[in-house]
This record gives sequence, C-alpha cells and structure tokens, in this order.
Amino acid sequence: QVQLVESGGGLVQAGGSLRLSCAASGSISSIDIMGWYRQAPGKQRELVASITSRGSKTYADSVKGRFTISRDNAKTTVDLQMNSLKPEDTAVYYCRILLAIGNYWGQGTQVTVSS
Repeated sequence: QVQLVESGGGLVQAGGSLRLSCAASGSISSIDIMGWYRQAPGKQRELVASITSRGSKTYADSVKGRFTISRDNAKTTVDLQMNSLKPEDTAVYYCRILLAIGNYWGQGTQVTVSS
C-alpha cells in the first residue's frame, strides 16, 4: 500500500508565495518520477512540474521561473515552491509518484490566489 500526504496549500494574495509538500510512504523501493499536477474548476488536470530520480526537472510553461520543484529521495518527499503567484494559479494541486508497479495520486490540496 502506498500513501501520499500533501500539505501546504492555502489562501494567498497575488504576488505571494506558498510551498507545497508531499510525503510518500508504504511499499516503496524507489520512485522514478515525482510530480505536481493541478486542476482548476472546469478544466482538465495538467502537469505543473515533475522531477526524476536523477533530478531532471520539467515545468509547465506557465510556471517557469516562478515555481521550483525539489525532492528528497531519502525521505521520499517532493516539494513545490511557488513564488509570484497569480490568480490563474488557483486550483487543487495533486502530488503524483510513478513507481515500477504503477502511479499513485495524493488527495489534493487547495491553492487559492486572490487578486
């Protein structure tokens, strides 16, 4: 059984910062890819950022230069530092991990950016 616990969401004014954290636990030997996705009301879930076990990072164009993803392999955690937040960043943010046996999602954490 694999569990993901997310934290760090909340309400922030435009231009502010938030840091999301996701901790994975359970039957985990190694995690290939860890990432953050988001889903705004009425929109499809989209990739925000991902990071491989070797540290290779991918970002959505809309967050490049503002968001930074990082991971701690020893602690099986992945963080998303979000700076210069915009109202259009408002969404439920989900953590996702890819293992050899499949992929797993967190329960989601709400991020709301007020203008």
